[in-house]
Amino acid sequence: MPPDFDLPAYLARIGLKEVPDADAEGLLTLQRAHRLSIPFENLDIPLGRGISLDPEQVFDKLVRRRRGGYCFEQNGLFLAALHAIGFEARALLARVWLFATETPPKTHQVLLVALNGEDWIADAGFGGSYTPPMRLAEGEAASPDGTRFRLIRDAQHGWMLARWGGEDWQPQYSFTTDRVWPADIAMSNHFVSNEPDSRFVTSMFVTTVLPHGFASLINRDYHRTSAKGDERSEISSAKMLQLRLSLVFGIDLTDQEIAALGQF
Repeated sequence: MPPDFDLPAYLARIGLKEVPDADAEGLLTLQRAHRLSIPFENLDIPLGRGISLDPEQVFDKLVRRRRGGYCFEQNGLFLAALHAIGFEARALLARVWLFATETPPKTHQVLLVALNGEDWIADAGFGGSYTPPMRLAEGEAASPDGTRFRLIRDAQHGWMLARWGGEDWQPQYSFTTDRVWPADIAMSNHFVSNEPDSRFVTSMFVTTVLPHGFASLINRDYHRTSAKGDERSEISSAKMLQLRLSLVFGIDLTDQEIAALGQF
C-alpha cells in the first residue's frame, strides 16, 4: 500500500472509532473487526475481471466500494493497516491442506507480526473459518465462536495450523517463516485466479464471519452456522442470489453483474 494509506477510511470500513494500540490486544481487535466487516469472495473471477493486487485498486475495491476479496487482497490490505498503525509485520505464503490429496502449492497469504520480541500469526483472509491471531508457538487458541485451533511444528512444512472438527484435528494450512517477496505473491495470485483446476476458477465463493457464527455461499449452496444450529438452503433464482449477497454478505451487485456470475 502507498505511504499515504487512508487509515481513517479503513477504520470506518471495519467499524472502529479509534486506532487500536500496536500490541496483542490491538491485533486481535483489528483482525476481528476486519473479518466481521469485509467478506471473503472471489466474484471478480467469474465476472471476468481478474484479481488485481495493485494497492490502490485493492483499497478502492475493499474499502471505498465496500466489496470483499480473497486472501491476497484481504491480507495485503490488512498488512498495510498494520503498518499504518505501527505494527512490525510481513507476509508469508502457506499451503492449504483442505481437500488436498497431495502436497498443495503455496496459494494462501498469512502475516507474521512481531510483538514484544514474540512472533504471532495473523490472518484476515482465510475464507473457511475465523482463524484467531496466535503466538507462533506450539499450542491452542479459540475463536470467539468457540472453534479450537492449534499450531504444531511440521517436519516437512514448518508449521501446521489445524482446526478441531469435533472428532479430530483437520489440517488447514502449513507455512514457513521464509521471507516472501512481492513477485512470489504475484505468482501465487496468478495461479489461484487463472489455473483451470483452481477452486477459485471453477466455483463462486462468498463467506463472512458473523458475531456468533459464520455464513458461506458456494455457487448456489448457502450455509449458515450459529448458536441456534445450522441453516442450509439452495439459492433458486437470480433475484434471491442478489438479495442474499446484499443482506448477508453486504455485497451489492447490479442485475447485469448477477447474470454474469453464471449461476442461472
